[in-house]
Amino acid sequence: MRLRVAGPGRWRRVSSIRGVLQSNRAIRVAAVVMGVVALAIAFGVRAVFGGALYSNGALQQNTGTALYASAVYAAVVFVAPRCPPVVAGLVAAAWCWGVEALQLTGVPHELSRYNIMLRLIFGDAFDWLDVLWYPAGILPLVLLEVLARPRGTGPRRITSR
Repeated sequence: MRLRVAGPGRWRRVSSIRGVLQSNRAIRVAAVVMGVVALAIAFGVRAVFGGALYSNGALQQNTGTALYASAVYAAVVFVAPRCPPVVAGLVAAAWCWGVEALQLTGVPHELSRYNIMLRLIFGDAFDWLDVLWYPAGILPLVLLEVLARPRGTGPRRITSR
């Protein structure tokens, strides 16, 4: 398969997805697409199998948790496009686990009563299963990003560009 991608000043051909994710812009676009796809799947599962954003069946909860973690990973990559994938995955997992721990205080439960967006971001109640599902949503994206990195470039360096 041959892809045509814009290079500096001209179009160039690459033989696969490797080599496409070289610029910060390309990485950020991929992160936005990744986040939108994760959220679309999560809301799609809730709509098809639950019928409401507040549905709490096992399928909706577990897929929603994993896909929430995927969206958090995409947000980390968007904010820090040169962050190595494993580090981005650890940051995303730390955020997810931090939010889950915050749920032990009851603050997210109280906030979720007033705003559905806050409920979707901070959840409602602590659940040990969520702690296990977060890596299930992050790990595949870390592996995908590692595979998409151009060969021979080594780990991405964190830069301010």
